[in-house]
Amino acid sequence: MSLFVCPLCGAALTREPGRYYCPSGHSFDIAKEGHTHLLPVNRKHSKMPGDDKGMAKARQLFLDTGSYAPLRDALCKLAVSLTGDNPRVLDTGCGEGYYTVGVYRALLDAGKRPQMAGIDISKEILRLAARREKGVAFAVASSYHLPVASRSIDLLVNCFSPLALAEFQRVLVSGGHYLYVVPGPKHLWEMKEILYENPYPNEEKATPYEGFRYLDIVPVEYSFRLDSQEAIAALFRMTPYYWKTPKAGVERLAQYDALTLTASFAIHVFERI
Repeated sequence: MSLFVCPLCGAALTREPGRYYCPSGHSFDIAKEGHTHLLPVNRKHSKMPGDDKGMAKARQLFLDTGSYAPLRDALCKLAVSLTGDNPRVLDTGCGEGYYTVGVYRALLDAGKRPQMAGIDISKEILRLAARREKGVAFAVASSYHLPVASRSIDLLVNCFSPLALAEFQRVLVSGGHYLYVVPGPKHLWEMKEILYENPYPNEEKATPYEGFRYLDIVPVEYSFRLDSQEAIAALFRMTPYYWKTPKAGVERLAQYDALTLTASFAIHVFERI
C-alpha cells in the first residue's frame, strides 16, 4: 500500500511496477521519472495548471545554489524532533522536491523509517521532484483535494503553498504536526527595493486555526549572495513579483550581475487537536 488513495473512489492505492491501482479497478500510470497523476480532469482549472517548464527549471536552478539551505535545515530539524520512528509525511505544494527530499533524508539519517509523499499541481515541476529521490512518492494533485486518507498523516509540510485548511485538518492524525512556511517581513527586501518605487514589508502575524494548537513560530533569517544574472533571474522568476512587477522594475533588476539579499522566513508549528 502507498499513502495515496484513489482520487475517483477514495479506496487505498497499491503500487506495482509502472502503476498504482485500487480495488475498484481504477489505474494510474507511473511516469518514467517516477511520479503519477492523481488530479481528475474536472478538478483542473487550466490545461497545464501550476508552474510551467521554464518556471520549474528556474526554481531548480536557484534552489540548487544552496541559498535556501538554512530554511531546509530548519525544517529537517523540526521534522526529526516532531515525529516518531515510522512517520507518515506529506509535503503539499512540494514543487521540485528540494524541501521534500531534504526532510526525507534527514528522517532516514535520524534512524527513522519514513513513508513520504509530495504533491503539486504542476506536472512539469513534479518531473524534477521525482528525479531527485525515488524513495518519495510524488503525485500531481491539488492541495484542496488531497489524495490521501483521513487521519493518515503524522507530519504535513507546506512551504509557500495554498492554505487548504479543511484538507489539512482532515488528513492529519490527532497529535500530528503541521509546518507552515511563510515569508518574513524583510524577505528579499533588497530585490523589492529595485523592483518597486515604494516597497512594503510582508505582513507578520500569528493566526490561530480551528482544529490546531499553536506550538511555535521559528524564525529563519540570514543574508545570501547571488553572483550571476542567471541566478538573480531564476530567483525572480520563482517569486510572486514575477507576475506583478512593472516593466521598469524588471529592467532595473536585469542590470544587476550580483546581489546580496536578506532571506527571512517564519515556520509556524501547529499540532492537530
